[in-house]
Amino acid sequence: MSRKPALMLQGTGSNVGKSILVAGLARALVQRGIKVAPFKPQNMSNNAGVADGGEIGRAQMLQARAARLAPSIHMNPVLLKPESEIGAQIIVQGRLAGTMRAHEYGSHKMTLMPNVLESFQALEADYDLILVEGAGSPAEINLRAGDIANMGFAEAADVPVVLIGDIDRGGVIASVVGTHTVLPVSERQRIKGFLINKFRGDVSLFDDGLSEIAKRTGWRPLGVVPYFSQARRLPAEDVLDLQTGVNSSGSFTIAVPKLPRIANFDDLDPLASEPDVSVHLVESGEPLPQNADLILLPGSKSTISDLEFLKAEGWDIDIAAHLRQGRPVIGLCGGYQMLGRRISDPHGVEGPARSIEGLGHLDIETTLSRTKTTSPARGVHCASGLAVTGYEIHLGETTGSDCERPFAHISGRTDGAHSPNGLVCGTYMHGTFSADAFRRRYLQGFGLAASDYRYDQAIDQCLDELAQHLETHLDIGALLDIAYARAA
Repeated sequence: MSRKPALMLQGTGSNVGKSILVAGLARALVQRGIKVAPFKPQNMSNNAGVADGGEIGRAQMLQARAARLAPSIHMNPVLLKPESEIGAQIIVQGRLAGTMRAHEYGSHKMTLMPNVLESFQALEADYDLILVEGAGSPAEINLRAGDIANMGFAEAADVPVVLIGDIDRGGVIASVVGTHTVLPVSERQRIKGFLINKFRGDVSLFDDGLSEIAKRTGWRPLGVVPYFSQARRLPAEDVLDLQTGVNSSGSFTIAVPKLPRIANFDDLDPLASEPDVSVHLVESGEPLPQNADLILLPGSKSTISDLEFLKAEGWDIDIAAHLRQGRPVIGLCGGYQMLGRRISDPHGVEGPARSIEGLGHLDIETTLSRTKTTSPARGVHCASGLAVTGYEIHLGETTGSDCERPFAHISGRTDGAHSPNGLVCGTYMHGTFSADAFRRRYLQGFGLAASDYRYDQAIDQCLDELAQHLETHLDIGALLDIAYARAA
């Protein structure tokens, strides 16, 4: 197979905007008539979505959407889902491959390069151009041995690189020039240009900065991208970005405990986007607000340890007080499991084999298993009769008398549970609030007037605006020249 055009965006550090830039470029290139696909060799995130019955990072789900494609497991062949400060689940081409500590993965990752290259080549066979996103920074030379995320992949696949610097955090000249300094000659030469992201103010004020970086590195300046404030409307990839997208002006308050291993937190985005809804992410050390209209327990990558954290914060007491006031609670996936009487982990899936008492607000019990459910879900919401769509990513089976009052009927089976008084409910389904009709009906059940906000339409409009933003401020022609030179 002949090589296809490809371009890799790497950053001087984490959170410089790589994911959003890939999404914006994907939409811009699609609008130019180019059949483009996103690719990230290795991602680390507990915010995952379902593709081909497997898991990939939510950032690649958004990038696929920007490219107007169905997501594929090949777009993110290695996904690390942290379970603790030193360990993570390893997802390879969509499937759970095991759990490793950081030092174990450091020596294991090089064995995953064949999987990474296989997935990259699968995309090459189907698309005209591949946009590759790095992870972290290539300047982390202490992690270079066996690297599959940055220069290790770029060299193995012979993909040219453009480096992104984030001026918003300060020190951008030093970060770009410093990256040049620590890289070996072959990797410096692989970087064909650089761009500066998140500039605030008069872009011309950085003309001398561009010249200085170009003089010190020999790399071509490809543009300065002004800060794109509308990015807050796009699903956040990192839990650190969650606060950015939260609406604080709505009259209806949803309180969400910010768990250490919170997962699939993009469930909050459609709710936070509603004009009358305020989503309050409650930090450690804060009580759950007494005036909350609804408490939402989110998904978790490590349900038992997050439940222990919730209890240590005293949030279990706040939840009980909230229910005594006749106010509702909903749990999603891991949050659903926490609402039951007990969670058991007989196989040590999340650590040492053990069992823990749940919050006891649903008459259910959950047993964690080694088999992971990763599948799209489509069914009917029992209370409203409306169609619901979403996806499931979880370990474990839940049973109990409250399951006789399910949240939804899905493909001939039931999902979720309600308490007898209807105040407490839970579901394994993620993504249900993205559907405008269901979200409106759900909120109307609490007395909110129906809004005309269309979530999916707003996301696509934002991607179009981002594409135009990049067309205006980047030399996309030069980026394409770099990408197409690989296939020459």
